[in-house]
Amino acid sequence: MNVKNPFDLYPSQEELSAWIDRLWAAEADLPATATRLNDRGERTRLGIHHMNRSSLYRFEQEGMRPFYGMWSPALKGPAPLIVHTPGYGAEPSFHPDVVGEGYNVLELSPLGYWTPSGDLNELRVSDGQNTIWPVLPNTAKNPYSLESYFGWMLNVMGAIRWAMSQPTVIPDRVSFFGTSQGGGASLLLGSIYRDHGVRCVAADEPFLTNYPLSNFRGAYDHARPGVDEVNEEQSWHNLGYVDTMTHAPRMNYPVLLTLGTSDVTCPPECIRALFDKLDTHKMLLSMKNRGHGYQYEFVRHALTWFNLYA
Repeated sequence: MNVKNPFDLYPSQEELSAWIDRLWAAEADLPATATRLNDRGERTRLGIHHMNRSSLYRFEQEGMRPFYGMWSPALKGPAPLIVHTPGYGAEPSFHPDVVGEGYNVLELSPLGYWTPSGDLNELRVSDGQNTIWPVLPNTAKNPYSLESYFGWMLNVMGAIRWAMSQPTVIPDRVSFFGTSQGGGASLLLGSIYRDHGVRCVAADEPFLTNYPLSNFRGAYDHARPGVDEVNEEQSWHNLGYVDTMTHAPRMNYPVLLTLGTSDVTCPPECIRALFDKLDTHKMLLSMKNRGHGYQYEFVRHALTWFNLYA
């Protein structure tokens, strides 16, 4: 990359607002339908059956692949909604501990990469070393494509509208959390929902944070297949729409961040730079000698964050 200051090519706040407005308009035109599947979410681990109130759902929006999510309603409602988004592997997670604290929890895997029958690996592309999901390179090429993070967010927004209609949910009261891509996406979703009921965000070792400082190390190298297809200036502009640094001025709600000081996938200095830029109620948990991955400490801190602010 030869551009001296890529941030000069990033979208302005007016352009970012236009991108978000277009998301809301698209979501209104593409309502999501939800179908409860026979698989209710029970899983077997080492021969032990776990009983829970979660149900697996298929969500559909016209012109897009079906995608899947796990819905876990609060035991007693109405209660706030907490949305969890996945890492770049697209795998969904379960959080009965969050449900146990009295929240509705919606776990999502957008763009249909993950299905109950397994991953749709035919959708993967090569980054020169591995095969990856194409959402980030697609964003580098066109930030308004339904196969980019625009479509990824559109899926999440459609599922949230459905969840908001459920009897156990307090309308227009939503918080977000996740790890890696899920952490970065939670920060972006908080920005998107800034005027639509967001209460707080908890982002664990967030990806999608400060592409220029990353210098395409670690997971940021996933963008290269898309960057190589457009000119450098355009790719920086496009990636700026999904850089949490661009969204930071919109984050006027409580934000919890974590970093691992030995994380080579999502470099800790990128996350610290975001923390320093935020002008809101915020907390940074720096985990010494930790690499990249879902950390137990994050879940406990996130629960405290939700109990304070969600």
